[in-house]
Amino acid sequence: MPGFGESEEPKEAWNTDNFIELVKEFIKINKIDNITLIGHSNGGRIAIKMLSEGNLGFKVRRLILIGSAGIVHKKTAKQKAKLSIVKLGKKVLNTRIAKKIAPNALENLKKKMGSVDYRNATPVMRNTLVKLVNEDLKDRLPKVNVPTLLLWGENDTETPIEDAKIMEKEIPNAGLVAFKGCSHYVFLERPVQINNIIKNFMGK
Repeated sequence: MPGFGESEEPKEAWNTDNFIELVKEFIKINKIDNITLIGHSNGGRIAIKMLSEGNLGFKVRRLILIGSAGIVHKKTAKQKAKLSIVKLGKKVLNTRIAKKIAPNALENLKKKMGSVDYRNATPVMRNTLVKLVNEDLKDRLPKVNVPTLLLWGENDTETPIEDAKIMEKEIPNAGLVAFKGCSHYVFLERPVQINNIIKNFMGK
């Protein structure tokens, strides 16, 4: 995806819809039909929203979500405090005087208060991440009308196992396989088991 891995980042911040259009265009150009989609983390978010909208122009047989994003939780007191500090910082540090005295102060504040991914991202990708993580797809889950396999690490701190349970409940034809002692990167920690489960799910 643009801006992830070694792919060139977009010229301006993207939202989920921009990524969906890219995926649909890729599938169309390559004349792919009757496919199985596998999405990890943000890839899962994109797949969920894309399938919930329908009218794809191609058939999706199955969906596999691994530690998928898409559920927005109420902010904790600590998160609310950080957000308040950033908002206050914007007001103070966006003034002409502040920009003249400390031109990088606001950027440094954002980096300090954000997650590891946020701190390591460029300004364009930080704005992209903000657009992505603040979109709650819970109401769209019932519209995902394909057999769905959920693969999750029970110790996932990025997309907690509670998210998987919500998805299993709300997606009409979904099943969850959880792995004890595994993190957000369960596919790296249990590759053999993950591959075997996916093969069985796909009927191979």
